[in-house]
Parts: sequence; structure tokens; C-alpha cells
Amino acid sequence: MAVGDVFRVRKLATPLDRITRSSAGRRSTSRTERKRGRYITARPMQGRRVDDLAFDATLRAAAIHQRERQSQNPKSKAQNPKFVVRRQDFFRKVRVRRMANLVMFVVDASWSMAVAERMAATKGAIMSLLTDAYQRRDRVGLIVFQKNTATLILPPTSSVELAKKALADIPVGGKTPLAAGLSLAYHVVMREKMLHPEVVPLLIILTDGAGNVSLGHLPPQIEAYKIANRIRDEDIRSVVINMEHVAFDQGLARKLAENLDGACLSLHDLRAEALYAAVKQELSSKP
Repeated sequence: MAVGDVFRVRKLATPLDRITRSSAGRRSTSRTERKRGRYITARPMQGRRVDDLAFDATLRAAAIHQRERQSQNPKSKAQNPKFVVRRQDFFRKVRVRRMANLVMFVVDASWSMAVAERMAATKGAIMSLLTDAYQRRDRVGLIVFQKNTATLILPPTSSVELAKKALADIPVGGKTPLAAGLSLAYHVVMREKMLHPEVVPLLIILTDGAGNVSLGHLPPQIEAYKIANRIRDEDIRSVVINMEHVAFDQGLARKLAENLDGACLSLHDLRAEALYAAVKQELSSKP
């Protein structure tokens, strides 16, 4: 499908990634406890084991106490140490490293006049991200929900060729099982976090926020919000792309974003370049 022309996208107001992580990736920066990465600042040890000592900050902390410590030392002047450092002076290094991103697109493929445009934009954004992720650890996946179920069309991958094959034909039409789409996204991301603990997941959800099919006995919207809360509680970042026409918008996409604790972005003229730019801006958020 053709991608079309680019248009301007407003800035996403999203929370920053402030999680301290244990492993490294290649694009997004995040704090790490490992002794690798760029040293950006120092913090007091505060009962921690003496590890990755910041010598410069430690010496500065000890320097202001030297006159007091020298005067308190009962030894003769010849025996006095030239510089006294104590445990309370210790500072540890705070480092940042590049983290691997996982971008999961969750797309409403139920019947609507804009479904072809939505799919064209999503496919274009996925291919652009994969091309941009060359020699990186970033990966992209796609979940489509329509009729009574959600389908993992493209499992998380960094392969452009696999993506081309998976995106060739995508089913559309039917009802809107929003809860199923969110549930599948949750389980895919949690599995990826288990297999790759260093991953930084991001959900891009293209929907009007109106679900009309349940997985269980709860009403569709309540069930969808319950799953959204579970995604939020796992600190999975999310952005909702509101696909409802402004004249018919009932605020359901924004309500979904609130339950996800994520941003809600309205693109009245959806283009692949704009969706790609929005994702890139979210990925570039720094801790």
C-alpha cells in the first residue's frame, strides 16, 4: 500500500523512563547498575556495598572535613595521615547505557472507512523502524484485533524480510475485540521481558477506544480498562493513537490512555511518516 505525504505531528507528552536496568541495548538511554556505561553523576553509598566508587566525588566529600579530622587525630604530626577518608564520604557512580527497544503496534482492524489508511500507515511505520534499527537491538511487532480475536501478525523481530512477508496480507472487518488486543499485547511484552530483561517496551495502540467484544463475562469497556491497568502496573509505556473522527469522538481513546497512564494522540490525517515520527519521539525520551 502507498504511504503518502508527511504532515506535522504535535509533541507527545509522555512520562520519562526512570527505571534502573541491569543490561544494555543500543538506542534509548537508561540508568544501569552495571559497571559499564557513561558516568554521569554520583550519589552517596547510603548503606550500599562499596562498589563502583566515584573517587572524585568521594575526595570532594572528604576534603571539607580534613581540618577537623586532623585535629582529632591523637597521633603525632609525623604519623598523621595526609588525607583522611571515612565510610560516610563514599559516593557511587551513576551510569547510563543504551537500551534495546521493543515497539509493539496494536491495531484495530475492525471494519471502518479508514481501515485501509490505518493499515498502510502502520505498515509504513513498521518498515521505517526496522530499516532504522539496522545494527541495533531494536525490534518491532504487530498485533491486529478484529472480529472476535486478536492475532500476532508479526512476532517481535528486527528482520525487514520477515516483516515484509508477515505484512503482505492482514485480515480486516468485523467487531472490535479491544480487550483481546490489549491482553495479547500484555502477554507478548511480558514474555519478551522475561526472555530479554533489558528490553524497553512501547505499545502503540491505534483505535477509537470502543470495544464491543469481551473475553469473559465483564462488559467490553470495563474488561479492556482492567487489562489496561495491568499493562500500566507493569510499567509498560503506551501511546494511544485516536482513530475516531473528531465529529463522533466520545473520548473513549483518551479514557483508554488514562487507564494505561499513557499519552493520547489524535492524527486527523494519518500518514506513515507521522506515525513513525511519533514513535521516534517517544523512543528518544531520556531518563
